Amino acid sequence: MSHKRIPKRKAAIAAGGVVALGAAAVLLPNANASQDGAAGDATPRTLRAADASGLSAQLATALGDSFAGSYYDSAERRLVVNVVGGDSGMVLRAKKAGASVRQVGNSTAALNSAARTLKAEASIPGTSWAVDPRTNKVVVTADSTVTGARWNRLRSTVRGLGSGMATLKKSAGTFKTFASGGDAIFARTQGGTVRCSLGFNVTAGDGSPAFLTAGHCGVAAEQWSDSQNGAPVATVDQATFPGSDLALVTYDDPGTQAPSAVDVGNGQSVEITGAAEATVGATVFRMGSTTGLHNGTVTGLDATVNFQSETGGVDTVTGLIQTNVCAEPGDSGGPLFTQDGGAVGLTSGGSGDCIRGGETFFQPVTTALQATGATLGAGDGGGAAGDAAGDAGDAGDQQPGAGQSDTDPSGAGDRQSGAGGHNSGPAYGSGRTRTP
Repeated sequence: MSHKRIPKRKAAIAAGGVVALGAAAVLLPNANASQDGAAGDATPRTLRAADASGLSAQLATALGDSFAGSYYDSAERRLVVNVVGGDSGMVLRAKKAGASVRQVGNSTAALNSAARTLKAEASIPGTSWAVDPRTNKVVVTADSTVTGARWNRLRSTVRGLGSGMATLKKSAGTFKTFASGGDAIFARTQGGTVRCSLGFNVTAGDGSPAFLTAGHCGVAAEQWSDSQNGAPVATVDQATFPGSDLALVTYDDPGTQAPSAVDVGNGQSVEITGAAEATVGATVFRMGSTTGLHNGTVTGLDATVNFQSETGGVDTVTGLIQTNVCAEPGDSGGPLFTQDGGAVGLTSGGSGDCIRGGETFFQPVTTALQATGATLGAGDGGGAAGDAAGDAGDAGDQQPGAGQSDTDPSGAGDRQSGAGGHNSGPAYGSGRTRTP
């Protein structure tokens, strides 16, 4: 098979220029913030999810220890803020800022303490936990491999936290990095061919064109090609997994032009305008080479996931975004983004599939940019996403094209928007950080 060389001044493996593989999700019409509720009254403001994350950050600072998390009510388009204690002044302050306020029993400090207990006593492969501000509890999930003595240990730990502090649920699938299939970038290792995809194009700290992808891809191989048997066109600069799941890969040709966009199929793309913080309750979109475009909701922040390592131990990744967006092997490394062009996350792993559903976890883009020193696009590296250049709502009628089998290694000569995963083969140890 002949390889495809990235042309000078144009990145062929960019986040926007690839095959769309059968997705049912469509981008929704843009929802602009209204002017309801001026700062001086107590009426909750109507907000976009992107604006809600900024208001939440402001209130977290203003309320201090009284702040116990927040989430976005997408039906009412309002930010709901949890407040601990009966301080009416704190409640009024949050309401005047435009939030809908509810009083809860568990403080942020108490919830974080529960998470630390879980880490110390129940870091079991196949488990995860995250704070759910909608229930004001820590939600602990066990996959199908957690049985017998390990299940008893986990259940005992959760019960010890109290029913008002934590809940335990089972997942039908298995927590894993989505690690087979994908058709965007390739590498060769002693264990076989590794296949992943980029998430977002960025500019490295030294000004070089580069892209972000999953760390479990970056630690597997150093050099990457845009075709299965092609010559390397990009080299890993930094990669970390476990702990985090992020990698920065620089294009070998310094003249490569790497557009800041995600292709969503049928010639449609969403321009990436900046990094965006995730908000529980907000709608997000994921693009992947196996399952195409799908949307769902953020269900948790600062999630901890305990993946089973190749050596039989535990690969723990912390600080992840938890969602109910479906994903399958081959979607690893792909972009999680908002309708208005905010880069939110990089697909890490999860359980389930796009038939049964499940949990999927993402490395926050803001964390990846901070860790690598990279910036999105021409240099917007850290703030909330601004207005998209181009109307994302125009993609509302799109239906991405027919899917490609996950066993097809070639991609049929086409490209899929930032997605993918490594296939089975390479052995992955613990505590790997690659900085060539």
